[in-house]
Amino acid sequence: MLSPVPKAESNFVADLIDRISAVTQGTAALHEPSFGGKERDYLRECIDTGWVSSGGPFVDRFEALLSERTGSPFATAMINGTAALHTCLMLAGVGTGDEVIAPTLTFIATANAIAYTGAVPHLADVAPETLAIDPEKLRAHLSETCAMDGGHCVNRKTGRRIKVLLCVHLLGHPADLDALAALCAEFGLILIEDAAEGLGSTYKGRHVGTFGRLAALSFNGNKIITTGGGGAVLTSDAELAAAARHLTTTAKRSHAWRYEHDRVGYNYRLPNINAALGCAQLEQLDDHLAEKRALAQRYHESFDGLDGATLFMPPNFANSNHWLNALVLDPSTANARNTILDETNACGIGTRPLWAPIHHQTPYISCPSAELSVADDLYARVIALPSSPHLGAGLA
Repeated sequence: MLSPVPKAESNFVADLIDRISAVTQGTAALHEPSFGGKERDYLRECIDTGWVSSGGPFVDRFEALLSERTGSPFATAMINGTAALHTCLMLAGVGTGDEVIAPTLTFIATANAIAYTGAVPHLADVAPETLAIDPEKLRAHLSETCAMDGGHCVNRKTGRRIKVLLCVHLLGHPADLDALAALCAEFGLILIEDAAEGLGSTYKGRHVGTFGRLAALSFNGNKIITTGGGGAVLTSDAELAAAARHLTTTAKRSHAWRYEHDRVGYNYRLPNINAALGCAQLEQLDDHLAEKRALAQRYHESFDGLDGATLFMPPNFANSNHWLNALVLDPSTANARNTILDETNACGIGTRPLWAPIHHQTPYISCPSAELSVADDLYARVIALPSSPHLGAGLA
């Protein structure tokens, strides 16, 4: 027989749901795309001209717009964010016999992209202030478990080289990039940014995805802009940009009619029809950002004075896109997490927990790792809230 829910917990849950409902004004999905621009016009142009597959004018336009918005000199559009991340890792020379540092608190695609290269994820804990890799905790872990050999960082236990630090800007909130860059310099690591959720977010005034040697973006249907399914590789290195384009176009040598390929390549390029959708979406990015930031402020105000939970807000160095708003339960109310999830979803309010940490996922249970207690604690206490741009449309 189930134990009754304590009255104090029941009151807290009811109060919390009332406050969420006051913001969503009824039922709301976790995140829905917003189409209010020239999407139909651009898609019709693709159909009318026949340019619907790989290559085409909208791909070039989309890449140019991405470069303009992010400040990255080069952007290469891909079929999805995982493909973009896989490409980043390959271009960084990651392969069998390597390890890649990644946060355990992330969507599984981060770890999967590492595994695609034959490398092994080396899991790091996160900081509660950023939800991203904790630089100081990672420094202590590397100092204890690794040795420097000819400028390379080597895991003493496995004998594998740790080649890359893959930082994730979780929920769109920027990581502490200066500290992570300094850590990479200290241990001879390549910094790559998983900015799948970070379009429109800045760190100290500079767009995320422009600090690492390479970065990946995502434009899945639940992201701040969407191409249906899509992603992009950002880099400031012209040679890497050219290699990204070549590798993801099946490594085909340029020729009017010959099909010659100089290495194993990937069919990862974004189709023109998806890029057309992305162009229309990028034209509305400023509006989406304003709406999402206004929505975050509305949640913040709604939870003011609530004992037992707060809205996650990033540090002052970050200007987040607030892709997903996150409610952080106090330790004293953490046991109510599943009840809140059950009751909100039962009434049509799409809340979710954070992704289960990578070290709990079957393919990655035995991966090397640091101590990961903060990630476990946050997973038990954080709830993602409905964050569609339209919810903030009347607030911006």
